Amino acid sequence: MNYTVKEERVALNRPKLRIIDPPVFRAIIGILVFLGLWYLLTAVLKLPRFKLLPDPIAVIKEWVSFKPLSGRSLFTKEYYLDIEYSVARTLIAFLLATIFGVLLGLFMGWNRIFYDFTFPMVEILRPMPPLSWIPLAVLIFPGVEIAVVYVTFIAAFFATVMNTLLGVFSIDRNYFLAAKCLGSRPRDIFFNVIVPGSLPFIFTGLQIAMGLSWMSLVAGEIIAGQRGLGYAIYEGSSLYQYEQVISYMFTLGILGYISSAGIRAVGRRLMAWEARRRGV
Repeated sequence: MNYTVKEERVALNRPKLRIIDPPVFRAIIGILVFLGLWYLLTAVLKLPRFKLLPDPIAVIKEWVSFKPLSGRSLFTKEYYLDIEYSVARTLIAFLLATIFGVLLGLFMGWNRIFYDFTFPMVEILRPMPPLSWIPLAVLIFPGVEIAVVYVTFIAAFFATVMNTLLGVFSIDRNYFLAAKCLGSRPRDIFFNVIVPGSLPFIFTGLQIAMGLSWMSLVAGEIIAGQRGLGYAIYEGSSLYQYEQVISYMFTLGILGYISSAGIRAVGRRLMAWEARRRGV
């Protein structure tokens, strides 16, 4: 009898074999529902505002075609050249925004005098749309490439600054008092209290900044670019190649998802202590 009870307990504690995790399963269902609605509106019902749009099957066929009508697909060199241009521009702009935005936000939150000097100017410049910087960027910087990167940088920079600043302000003041009572110098407080305490907000800001980088990059490439995903979307729209437009839109979404997932993975690794505190 005891042996049977022991076997039952082991069976209950044994992890169940799952073919697919519930979150992944729900994500797949959500994607299929989206594709189904898209097909229903464009290929079956052909509603007046949707009948000119290509259905998902036509987009996928063009996307994986060896000889695409638009000249761009998964099996063409031009497709990966466009990705290469856009990824390079986004990464350069994002890295610059991370370095300068995080440093500025940390120093603004750390030093009240520096905050008083810089915050009004940041608040004046921050609401300006990134596209409004394109004419000035073209005039100031040599060539079009730097101008596109600069516009992408602007969008990510202010999001990083504000989230970093919010992270510093969210730190409990008791930590600063405790550090001072223990004889910590300002430098020690900065590196041991301010930086780790603001990391959760910093990584949240970096995810937002990455999304803004991709959005502003497309706008910059449409207006001032000569290669890239945004330029290809504009070109495809001008030539009524809407299959290319939609496939490139999904390419941007996939790249944005991968880059945000990478930031989250780095954040979880650097903030293991935060996950343990929350019991995650």
